[in-house]
Amino acid sequence: MLPHDTLGRPVRDLRISVTDRCNFRCAYCMPKSVFGQQHRFMDRKELLSFEELERVARAFVALGVEKIRLTGGEPLLRKELERLVARLATIEGLDLTLTTNASLLARKAQSLRDAGLDRVNVSLDSLDDATFRAMNDVDFPVDRVLEGIQAAAAVGLPVKVNAVVKRGVNDDGVVELARYFRETGHTLRFIEYMDVGSTNGWRLDDVVPAAEIVESIDAVFPLEPVAAAYRGEVAQRWRYRDGRGELGVISSVTQPFCADCTRARISAEGKLYTCLFAARGTDLRALLRSGASDDQLAAAIGAVWTRRADRYSELRTERTSELPRIEMSYIGG
Repeated sequence: MLPHDTLGRPVRDLRISVTDRCNFRCAYCMPKSVFGQQHRFMDRKELLSFEELERVARAFVALGVEKIRLTGGEPLLRKELERLVARLATIEGLDLTLTTNASLLARKAQSLRDAGLDRVNVSLDSLDDATFRAMNDVDFPVDRVLEGIQAAAAVGLPVKVNAVVKRGVNDDGVVELARYFRETGHTLRFIEYMDVGSTNGWRLDDVVPAAEIVESIDAVFPLEPVAAAYRGEVAQRWRYRDGRGELGVISSVTQPFCADCTRARISAEGKLYTCLFAARGTDLRALLRSGASDDQLAAAIGAVWTRRADRYSELRTERTSELPRIEMSYIGG
């Protein structure tokens, strides 16, 4: 029997961080310094090897996982990532995706597709070049990201685009993003600015509610709601009434969806986290390197999941907001 947590939620989705490094310095994820200190990135030997990551992935699939998303940091910075994609692509029935800032996607798209990647999600918070350069904080131009999206589509990789919306920073570009991507046919998803970690200076006043985002787009391009495709789908889906595709909004701050959360996360050095807002994880690397069998690995993961009671976003209060939380750059969102 497949495991369910204390609230009856199965494990269906696994997000694997393959590196803690990133070539962007977005303030909501990996600011240039943390409390005045520069980032200390992990040594290569601290990271799980591709062989270890495949073992973890297969253990989760045995427990019911149907979709794996590779994340970072920026996953395309991990050398020879295609080798890992090829390993995971041999797992029968698995939906294998990757989230990237697309800075390296133009040169990697073909090899990722050839290795067996199914889909790609691209993070793009603004089409305005000045705004985008300011948000990534490394002066990276928006045109290079659009080139990566075009390259992925050209080799047959379906693309979704994710935009984090922050009040007073890029909220004035929401309609323009919708206008652009409804013409390309790529699905666009807007994400409320979330209080992940403690280095991003998050304030509730910075959050643009999903309902407000939908309202502003609907005023220009009329929308109608679309039913969720499966339990645990994080995005509320909306379809353009003229038939020109759809968009989604992820409202984890204003309309939490903890009750249907089926996601587990693995950090780059092999810690298992059962919530994006978790304070601590379970060390799978030690288990892997101690000689544990595949059955023992799966049993350990299943035991963690069956004890899971996380619902941070539903309980968000002054008390919970003060608890230590893992950083977005460390867990990959």
